[in-house]
Amino acid sequence: MLGSGQGSNFVAIAEAIAAGKIPAEVALVLSDVESSGILTQARQRGIPASYLPPGKYRTKLEEDAERSLVAQLQAAEVDLVLLAGFMRVLKGEFLKAFEGRIVNIHPSLLPCFPGLHAWKQALDYGVKVTGCTVHFVDAGIDSGAIIGQQTVPVLDRDTPESLHQRIHQAEHELYPRCVAALARGEISVQGRLVLWNAPAPKYGNPFPPRQP
Repeated sequence: MLGSGQGSNFVAIAEAIAAGKIPAEVALVLSDVESSGILTQARQRGIPASYLPPGKYRTKLEEDAERSLVAQLQAAEVDLVLLAGFMRVLKGEFLKAFEGRIVNIHPSLLPCFPGLHAWKQALDYGVKVTGCTVHFVDAGIDSGAIIGQQTVPVLDRDTPESLHQRIHQAEHELYPRCVAALARGEISVQGRLVLWNAPAPKYGNPFPPRQP
């Protein structure tokens, strides 16, 4: 799992795994912020967690950092890469190495309000309903195929902070549910259409059986 912040979505997924709701394990947590909460949360649970120096850029990783990221994830034999508030745009080599196996959560009902501060975008626009989206990651900005969504009403008295908090609560329900479906092989993809409860994913199970 990759994250840059406090790690609340990581905690939701880790707790769902511990409760037996997700048939998987977190192999490794990496962050581009050395003091991030997600690293602390992982270490408290005995999960390998490391700081990944991002390099000189603000919005992406340097090439050496991206190569290191790919190498660490491959060494940990991860089957699915989860992004949880990871504030770096991932580029070609990383996307190629884990094609179809990278998942992100975004705090809006995509394709509305992609990019940063999506809850503030929704509030400023005046929508009455927003929410969160779990989606596959492609080369665009929050543009991959949508796995699942959950709505959150926008209240007249909402501030950006109060709306963001309720979206976070929805994320903590939706993300584990989507990861569980992926782990059980209940997701298939046909172009941009993501189907649930399918007998087998069209492009392969993100959790294939290990070779002896």
